[in-house]
Amino acid sequence: MALATITTKGQVTIPKTVRDSLQLHSGDKIEIILTKDREAVIRPVSKKVDDIFGKLHKPGRKTMSLEEMDRAIQNRMRERNQ
Repeated sequence: MALATITTKGQVTIPKTVRDSLQLHSGDKIEIILTKDREAVIRPVSKKVDDIFGKLHKPGRKTMSLEEMDRAIQNRMRERNQ
């Protein structure tokens, strides 16, 4: 079992054994999920490019230029704000 202490500023240092096990490095993001049993689950959020490569690809989808994407975003934002 790894123990950690909360500082007066509410900060916690994740023990090295836990960081090593979760492959966490300086600057990585973690997600803390609270359960209904008052427990906290720590999950790494950092992703490598290889982990997410191709996730947005959908066969048959028309390719768009950056300008077309910008216009689509602007149009969507206008619709939301009306």
